[in-house]
Amino acid sequence: MRHRHPYPIKEIARQAGLSEATVDRVLNSRGGVRESTVMEVHQAIKDLDRQRTQVRIGGRTFMMDIVMQAPERFSTAVRNALEAELPSLQPAVMRSRFHFRETGPASALIATLDKIAKRGSQGVILKAPDLPEVGAAVGLLVAAGIPVVTLVSDLPSSARLAYVGIDNRAAGTTAAYLIGQWLGDRPGNVLTTISRGFFRGEEEREMGFRSAIRNTEPHRTLVEVTDSDGLDATQYDLVLDALQRDPSINAVYSMGGGNAATVAAFDDLGRDCAVFIAHDLDHDNTQLLRQRRLSAVLHHDLRQDMRRACQTIMRAHKALPDEGPALPSAIQVVTPYNMPPGA
Repeated sequence: MRHRHPYPIKEIARQAGLSEATVDRVLNSRGGVRESTVMEVHQAIKDLDRQRTQVRIGGRTFMMDIVMQAPERFSTAVRNALEAELPSLQPAVMRSRFHFRETGPASALIATLDKIAKRGSQGVILKAPDLPEVGAAVGLLVAAGIPVVTLVSDLPSSARLAYVGIDNRAAGTTAAYLIGQWLGDRPGNVLTTISRGFFRGEEEREMGFRSAIRNTEPHRTLVEVTDSDGLDATQYDLVLDALQRDPSINAVYSMGGGNAATVAAFDDLGRDCAVFIAHDLDHDNTQLLRQRRLSAVLHHDLRQDMRRACQTIMRAHKALPDEGPALPSAIQVVTPYNMPPGA
């Protein structure tokens, strides 16, 4: 059975990163193809459908790869932000292949980067752990003439072209200031939650936060929860255990997500969380903020970040004029009363 679609096989193959023969076999149901490959072809067609509605065909076309290790709620926010910004990049046309994973060994992510290096791309936007082997994979991409832009979490020792995101150390310091102001003279310790210790962005947030608390709130103990990958099921168990071990915890600084699970752990123990600072206005955090379960969210304009990342790749190909060094994205302190339109 032939699958109806408006795209040439060559375009679908390029979107999926597969051979034209493989795509032809899938579309004509000839068999002999792994189910995961069939899913890649159908996802490529869906991506082309979504992107076709956002941009007009015309101008120069750039094929990019978006590679991320992050909870699904954040990778979805990145996809939506990119697609919302596509019209602003006209007359250039940006085509994107998405490689999203919530967790897993670094070797799997590196295999994805190596495949892109061999297959070719005009740019990679990357959120990945800051590990030597990941840095080496970035080096191979750059050696193949593929510019790499890191997003949200940097790989400063790698050959990446640029980092787009906030000053994470300043964000951690801001969180410490807010918690100190809102807790005031009340006693209590602070729970800090990190998805994984090898994400540079979260590490820098933690360093900024710890340093500021040490200077301004030295009587408070920081209780760290880590290695949850920001996933609710894992986060809940880790937070529950931490709360049971320390009955004086009454504030949270979440650097890595899983905040609905953290709130649930407090509720199930009948504990009060006086101050809860989180990052990013994803779907979960927007709901929690509206429900007054979060005190504030440290937010940055993800659409602006994606636009800057795309423009950086375009500059690498001389499609836009060079500009000076990029400043970090602005940190917005969002409360239930100043949420951005459309959040």
